[in-house]
Amino acid sequence: MLGSAHRTVFLISLIAVPSGAFAQGPGSVSGRLTVADEGNRLARDVDQAVVWLESSRSFPVEQTSHTVVMADKEFRPHVVATTVGSSIAFPNEDPFNHNAFSRSRMGEFDLGLYGRGGTRSTSFSLAGVYRIYCNVHPRMSALAVVRDNPFFAQPAADGSFEIRGVPAGVYTVVAWHERAGETRQNVEVAASGAVVSLELDARGFQPEDHLDKYGRPYKTRGRRY
Repeated sequence: MLGSAHRTVFLISLIAVPSGAFAQGPGSVSGRLTVADEGNRLARDVDQAVVWLESSRSFPVEQTSHTVVMADKEFRPHVVATTVGSSIAFPNEDPFNHNAFSRSRMGEFDLGLYGRGGTRSTSFSLAGVYRIYCNVHPRMSALAVVRDNPFFAQPAADGSFEIRGVPAGVYTVVAWHERAGETRQNVEVAASGAVVSLELDARGFQPEDHLDKYGRPYKTRGRRY
């Protein structure tokens, strides 16, 4: 969860591509993202970030299906990047009941309570970051980063990323991480591509408790989590 009380410093640098008329054909936006963590260390979960491009133009997207498994009181994977209209299934592999819900302003959902072997799914009609929780186990969380164009990527473990097939033009490149917020910068993409170096700072992150699906604090007394 992204705390609201801390101040986050965002740094971004752009390696320029040659100016002039754009060549025909798609290019790519590639580079490396680093996230500063406590103790001035590099975050080990940089692969949980998402980098995407925003544009004033509209682009067709392909709807896909994803699976987020509920096992060992965790959502796996923790972050899913997908497109508007796509769906996520939530199979329960634990020997006890789970629930998946979101109170995100783009669209709330509640898949109800179900046990081992059960699977329920939901789709996403608007772009945005959906925070997903279990109403039984407050420590369980996942995020669906839903985009309205196909130009996004999750970095590798070393922070490297590449967004391919980008038509020539001007875009806003956005880097987002759960504990470090986001930063954005305009970038010109030519057929030869563009390279960016992105830095986020999560050192001031302060976790906050979230509410249950009814908008109330979790009742933890007498429960085993």
